[in-house]
Parts: sequence; C-alpha cells; structure tokens
Amino acid sequence: MADDLKRHWSDIVRCVDGLLDAVLPSEKTPPRSLHRAMRYSVFAGGKRLRPALCLWTAAVVNRRAGDAIPAACALELVHTYSLIHDDLPAMDDDDFRRGRPTSHKVFGEALAILAGDALMTYAFELIAKRTKDKRIAARLCEELAVAAGPAGMVGGQVFDMESEGKRPNAKLVEEIHRRKTAALIRASVRMGAIAGGATPAQLRALTKFGEALGLLFQITDDILDETGDERKMGKRLRKDAEAGKQTYPRVHGLDAARKLAAKLARQAEAALKPLGGRVEVLRQMPALVLERTT
Repeated sequence: MADDLKRHWSDIVRCVDGLLDAVLPSEKTPPRSLHRAMRYSVFAGGKRLRPALCLWTAAVVNRRAGDAIPAACALELVHTYSLIHDDLPAMDDDDFRRGRPTSHKVFGEALAILAGDALMTYAFELIAKRTKDKRIAARLCEELAVAAGPAGMVGGQVFDMESEGKRPNAKLVEEIHRRKTAALIRASVRMGAIAGGATPAQLRALTKFGEALGLLFQITDDILDETGDERKMGKRLRKDAEAGKQTYPRVHGLDAARKLAAKLARQAEAALKPLGGRVEVLRQMPALVLERTT
C-alpha cells in the first residue's frame, strides 16, 4: 500500500472508531449486557472499509465528508451485525473472528442475536436522527435497506446456503457474491455520493466503481480462502470446503479467478475517469484490494 494511502487509512480508522465510540450507547447504559455485546463486536478490529469508502466518496463530490458521517457509522454497524449472525452455529458456526472469540461464544447465542438485531436497527436510527437533510436521510435509509435486505446481504446468504453441495455454477456464484458482499460495498460508495450531493452523472460513475470494487473484494476473498493457511483460516474454511460452497476459484479455477479479479480492478479504475482529478484515494483502492493478503 502506498504511504499516503496508509496514512489516509490509519486516519480514517481512528476517525471512524472515535465516531462509533461516540454514537454507540455506553456499556454502563441499561441493558448493560446488550450494550457490552454490541460494543464488543464493533470494536473487535477490522479494516473499516465500508465507512472509509463512504467518507472518501463524499469528499470526492463535496470536498467535505462531514455530511456522510452518520451513513459511514451506520454502514459499519450493519456490517458488524452481519458478521455476528454469520458466526452463529445456525450459519457458519465460527468460534473466532479477528483473533477473538465470536460474540455467541462470549455472550451466548440469544444475546449475540439480539446484539446483531440492535446494531442493524440502530444503524437506521443514526441516519434518520443525525442526517440534517431529511430527504437525503430517506435516500440513505433506502440504499442501506436494499443492500442489507432480501435484494442484498440476506438474499445472498439464502442463495449461499441453498447452493451448498450443488454443482459449480458461474451464474449462481455471481448472484451470491453480488448480493452477499458486493451490495454493501456498492452501497457504501453510493451513500457517500448521495450524502455529498453528487450529480446524477457523478452517481452513475461512482455506482459503476462500487459495483466493480465490491465484486473484486469477494473474488479476492475467495482466492485467499483457497490459497491461505488452513490453520489460520479455521473451521469456516474447512466447513465451506466440506459443504461445497460456490466460490469463484471452484467454479472457474484459480487462474481464471485471478484474471477476473484483475479485469474488475481495471473496470473500477476506468469508472472513475469521468470524475477528473479528485479521486486519487479511490483510484488506489482496486489495486489495494487486488493485492491484499488478509
């Protein structure tokens, strides 16, 4: 990663963590067990990719990212909710997340489910209460709901579960990944653009960028799962292999998946050209995702 992007990224992580700490209820606020569980998962680490994309995109169209802060925090809360629920025994049945015991291992399944539910609903409360322009707030809530609901993450998870054990299917794997992972990354870019007051032309260009980047992120994730150290990847990787999960390397082969990832990186970069010279941080993102090792 280039030094300037490293600095940008570190600054964004600190900024987002500070914002999340400020907006989330304190562990001393009743019900304390719920708020402890919410904060445990939110502050368990993570790249803060989605809020970073939201804030950077807002800055591209408006030079000020402040109007996108509620949306950026909401995106991270929804992402965290999805991880809590993904880790549950009924889903991926994971014991660890980011090197720490998963929420249900620490707080029990019932409280983990409720913490995820609370993070999801609190995300919409944040946007509704803290976005100054209520017309913009409504658009942001719609974007997030579409990305997180049956047309996005939840629908993708259902397709993913129902595809286990089936023959590799290129159309199906793309459908799963466009919904399950790419939808929220696309929404992160679009929500930043909307909060920043993007023109229709800017929003179209940024949407194409977000779509390509989101799918690129999932393909590189699949490649890392296929080539990573199984001892580090843990139970989820073994379970996915045993279940016959639909992934790009298993459908297309590892070399073809890598070529597709490189093609998507080029598409994402090309999508930014109409926006001129104010997109340097976003322009570096496809290469960063393509080259990531975790």
